[in-house]
Amino acid sequence: MDNYEDEISSTDEESFLVNNGSSSKKKSEDIKNDEDIEDNRSELKFDRELESEEEVEKRKLIEEALENECTNVTTWQTLAVSTYGLVADDLRCKVWPLLLEVDPCLDEKIPSLEELSTHSEYQQVVLDVNRSLKRFPPGIPYKQRVALQDQLTVLILRVIMKYPNLRYYQGYHDVAVTFLLVVGEVIAFRIMEKLSTYHLRECMEPTMEKTSYRLNYMYALLYKVDTELHNFMESASVGTMFALPWYLTWFGHSLNKYKDVVRLYDYFLATPPLMPIYVATSLVVQRRQEIFSEGCDMASIHCLLSQIPDDLDFEEILTRSSTFYKKYPPEKLEYLVKKRVQKELDQRKRDEQMMRNRLNKNRSLWLRINNNVPAWILFNFRNRYGLLFAAATVLIGYIYYIKATENKFSITSLFNT
Repeated sequence: MDNYEDEISSTDEESFLVNNGSSSKKKSEDIKNDEDIEDNRSELKFDRELESEEEVEKRKLIEEALENECTNVTTWQTLAVSTYGLVADDLRCKVWPLLLEVDPCLDEKIPSLEELSTHSEYQQVVLDVNRSLKRFPPGIPYKQRVALQDQLTVLILRVIMKYPNLRYYQGYHDVAVTFLLVVGEVIAFRIMEKLSTYHLRECMEPTMEKTSYRLNYMYALLYKVDTELHNFMESASVGTMFALPWYLTWFGHSLNKYKDVVRLYDYFLATPPLMPIYVATSLVVQRRQEIFSEGCDMASIHCLLSQIPDDLDFEEILTRSSTFYKKYPPEKLEYLVKKRVQKELDQRKRDEQMMRNRLNKNRSLWLRINNNVPAWILFNFRNRYGLLFAAATVLIGYIYYIKATENKFSITSLFNT
């Protein structure tokens, strides 16, 4: 799988490499003993924008629902999906667990990083977590950031150790860090546990086969909602790889604005597991004119789509996604997905057969040449210069053969004219 963390600076990398291995465990223990380091969400501030009048009104609706003991999951889903989502993190901290109906039990003992360090995925998780610097609030103190990184590592390892059938994948940490920052490590574990056994379950299988299959729904849906754009992207052989990090991280890795990330998480927590595919398709439709302007060139379109602009209207994208899902739910797209997958499989078989034919042709040519190589050349293979001499001899002979054939053909053509 591609590494999505290449944007990290060399300075930051050097600063955080000390978190690997035993040095990470020692530093974690030192930090946890520091009185000024706490798991206090109120300290984890991103730059917050002033709430608009509409957002203030939405906040009132959410607060009223929180005070009403009769509020059910359907109400939370409606509030999370509708415009502005859950508005701010102080509300998300309360509503996200209600959306997933997770047990907020605080009694479970949280293992230390040292206790989890023997897990086979430990080094890979630490490596990915140390590269996720942009996901933490800007200006956060170094010690607190390291403490949060250790909390994130523990959070991830707890899930995959509790469920041995699940496999950690690169990008999983981008999902986990969002919940850690909003709800803290205790509730974040409950949420990640629920998501890993439901929404993200196929992504956590030993292979990416099902994940790759799911990405084909994007083209099936695109065929239904914008055939012209679908045909253009198919002609350019764009494929689905540009959307892989979107799907694996719920866009967490690909967006620069924290507000956009948590808004999307509101939406995904309240909708079916395949909704990220519908949002990906809606985003592509949103940028259709940019795609057409790139020309029918795979590399250019892939590069364009791999970078998501900061000024996209995600409320419009999400509204369109909901419309797409209602009109074309996954079961209505399945036949198109199977058709596309079969087409790709057939093309792969044709390519493999063509490659085998070329290899056989080259092998036959070599055998014909080899059968006509004199024994004295084969004898020279034994000395240091024999192979080079034999290759030069064969090449000269082959050129002479071609020239002779061309001359013969020219003479024959001349007589036949």
